[in-house]
Amino acid sequence: MNHPNSTTAANFRNFIFGVEDSLVSTVGLLSGIAIADIPSKTILLTGIVLIFVEAFSMAVGSYLSEHSVEEYLEKRAVSSLQPLVNSLIMFFSYFVSGFIPLMPYVVLGGRAALPVSITASLIALLGLGMVGAKISGVPVWRSGLRMFLIGGAAVLIGVLVGSSIQQF
Repeated sequence: MNHPNSTTAANFRNFIFGVEDSLVSTVGLLSGIAIADIPSKTILLTGIVLIFVEAFSMAVGSYLSEHSVEEYLEKRAVSSLQPLVNSLIMFFSYFVSGFIPLMPYVVLGGRAALPVSITASLIALLGLGMVGAKISGVPVWRSGLRMFLIGGAAVLIGVLVGSSIQQF
């Protein structure tokens, strides 16, 4: 499975997946708790814990799944090098991207950061979809808009859950 095309595709998949999942998960969670008027300190702590734990979890999941797929395809034990590279790509793409929705809470705090966090995350999702499309040679706006809308749905879920829980 280690021919150049599959290696590049695995790296690309892990990068897109890491950035997208980080943006969507982090902004969804932060939006849900910020809309419920949780103290800023708690929002920051929650966001930081989420980014560290999920970046590691996603990296481990990437490593184990990529290694398992390679063994399945080769029907023998395989090197851990490429799955390790993929897991590092997943870790760093998730970790760095998680700070896009978190940073407004660091700078502005609480409810004031909510619209800035959502806007920054949605713009980043749009950009990610467009860059991924450009690299893939597919229509840029369609791919960017798809990423924007799907990510927006996750934000909406976070806001709706946070709003409904706030009522209790």
